[in-house]
Amino acid sequence: MIKKAILPVAGLGTRFLPASKSIPKEMVTVVDRPAIEYVVKEAVAAGIEQIILVTHSSKASIENYFDRNFELETTLENKKKYDLLKSITEIVPDHVSIVSVRQPQPLGLGHAVLCAKDIVGNEAFAVLLPDVLVKDTDLKNDLAQMIERFNEVNASQIMVEAVPDHMVDQYGIVDVEHSPEEGKSIVMQGIVEKPAAGTAPSNLSVVGRYVLPAQIMKLLQETPKGAGNEIQLTDAIAMLQKTEAVEAYRMKGQTFDCGSKLGYLKAVLRYGVDHPQLGDDFKAMIQELNL
Repeated sequence: MIKKAILPVAGLGTRFLPASKSIPKEMVTVVDRPAIEYVVKEAVAAGIEQIILVTHSSKASIENYFDRNFELETTLENKKKYDLLKSITEIVPDHVSIVSVRQPQPLGLGHAVLCAKDIVGNEAFAVLLPDVLVKDTDLKNDLAQMIERFNEVNASQIMVEAVPDHMVDQYGIVDVEHSPEEGKSIVMQGIVEKPAAGTAPSNLSVVGRYVLPAQIMKLLQETPKGAGNEIQLTDAIAMLQKTEAVEAYRMKGQTFDCGSKLGYLKAVLRYGVDHPQLGDDFKAMIQELNL
């Protein structure tokens, strides 16, 4: 069973400047909690028991958020603010551990994943890019279904979603024989980075969720620097495809790119109207604005 997930959080977040100049982009709040918490909860809901943060010296606030704060907890308890106390002590269940490892240089996603090699060991693992929030529609979330499929067929899983044909040049697009149904996987031939409109092998873009075997770490060690002079995870996946099947899993949920400002605002709206306490008032406020 896959119990470990890598979350690369060492990036500078340049798309989110100026806010990310002093606040990690992963800590920007979506309604009432930082974006990173949604990603961690997604992993936990899929059965993950160890979260590995690949971080940077400027991102200490992320580690602090998932740590306990004795002074704050004592203050809330003394003031009998038990609901608030519960909200900060139950961010992750007791059986889930969160550890961190530093990425000393910004050498790409593949390098960030490789930084967790010693913690992952010889186990298969998941990778979740925290820029992307995935709002699921089923009790069993998409990541859980990817892990289930991996366990069934022992094939790596890459989460994809359909995008409009005129937008394929903005994404990594998978090469598949046909588009599978939502919630299903299909063997893929490769990934084409930002193909020109009319030349894309499909309209399925890579989302930022992966389930990978332990041997991908060895391949990452052998992967030369690629696009942007960085070690690319997609290059290692291409090497893996030479010896075994890699599948594209078509997601059922909805994604929000919180690394971009418009994607973040869209996430705030969606999560805001669905919030169990604030949702109704938030929808009424939107209607009042009459924009």
